Amino acid sequence: MNAGTDRPEPPLRGDERETLRTFLDFHRATLAMKCEGLTDEQLRTQSMPPSTLSLLGLVRHMAEVERTWFRRVVAGEADLPFVWSEKQDYQEAYDATGATRAEAFAAWEAEVEQARRIEREAESLEVTGYQARWGEDVSLRLVMLHLIHEYARHNGHADLLREGIDGVVGA
Repeated sequence: MNAGTDRPEPPLRGDERETLRTFLDFHRATLAMKCEGLTDEQLRTQSMPPSTLSLLGLVRHMAEVERTWFRRVVAGEADLPFVWSEKQDYQEAYDATGATRAEAFAAWEAEVEQARRIEREAESLEVTGYQARWGEDVSLRLVMLHLIHEYARHNGHADLLREGIDGVVGA
């Protein structure tokens, strides 16, 4: 992995919003770092049968997660379709058979930029959006914490996947 990868350092004494924003960007950068220097074929390497989990699948999944929580929930774009599933099934994104780095990262990076814009434009962490699966309004604070949780969990998967591909460990 490229030791020169820039990952934001979360503030030790920042305010709540700055801390959440920076931790989220730290985890986004960690996922990208785990994918650095690998071919499309390596990025599609699956963990173990019957799982279709791969690094490229994680990138695709996180594009769906970013899209859903920031655009569909916070921004209220409720009818926005999923990128890789007509059935609105997050699991379909994991199957990266035939997927490429270019298409997966283009979608993910576009969703991250949309998410950043939505978060920046929100008046406060108290802004709410409707989470249809739960039938409840949720705050931007909860959305950001949920995304940090998602990335942290999946970055653990990425650690194991990367080590299995070429022996590289650590973040």
